[in-house]
Amino acid sequence: MVVRPHHGLPTWVFVPAAAGALFVILPLAAMLTRVQWSRFFSLITSDSSTAALMLSLRTSSASTLLCVIFGVPMAMILARTSFRGQHLLRSLVLLPLVLPPVVGGIALLYTFGRKGLLGESLDILGIQIAFSTTAVVLAQTFVALPFLVVSLEGALQTAGQRYEAVAATLGARPSTVFRRVTIPLVLPGLASGAVLSFARSLGEFGATITFAGSLEGVTRTLPLEIYLQRETDPDAAVALSLVLVVVAVVVVGLARGGRGAAA
Repeated sequence: MVVRPHHGLPTWVFVPAAAGALFVILPLAAMLTRVQWSRFFSLITSDSSTAALMLSLRTSSASTLLCVIFGVPMAMILARTSFRGQHLLRSLVLLPLVLPPVVGGIALLYTFGRKGLLGESLDILGIQIAFSTTAVVLAQTFVALPFLVVSLEGALQTAGQRYEAVAATLGARPSTVFRRVTIPLVLPGLASGAVLSFARSLGEFGATITFAGSLEGVTRTLPLEIYLQRETDPDAAVALSLVLVVVAVVVVGLARGGRGAAA
């Protein structure tokens, strides 16, 4: 592949750019060299691997749905309103982006665990969330929600409010404007944010193992299965890692496609 320098772009920038690309690509290539292709399908279709993959897909889909339900109103408020403390609220909403996931897991455990802030009351009612499939969904939602909020808020700010203002002057109710104008206008950004949230949920590890544990078929998602297989069957760990890489490539491609459509 020959890259022609863009007008005004210094030639030297291609050197660190190429080094950065190699830094990302070489480890993936190295992993490919360790895949036991003769055993690949048997490794990724074992009972434990299949159970982990199916659980990951189910919980990631559920957490993505929760991200949409909670994230769309949050992004709307952050993008379309102005109030005291808004910058602080935005910082808190986006905090899981920079927090180590295990910290998020500890926070969830002290909120929904049996002795947690809400968990103690829920336990009296016979509802136990920690170390259950529900805990997996909540852990994934906690770390993935900011991705949807960031994507959608950016799309809302880029789109502006002129079409919504026109619809309002024509007598449309706020709910009608939201449903018929705002959502269709930012749909590519919403789709991109949802795809990124799904990807983040699918790869979640730290908060999940801290808050939900690792029980096969119940809370052991694919990243946890890979971690455990790394000690007992490295070939299986590499094969399952490749599955996650392929899914990630597809997800990033879909997200980029959504952003391209938005542009």
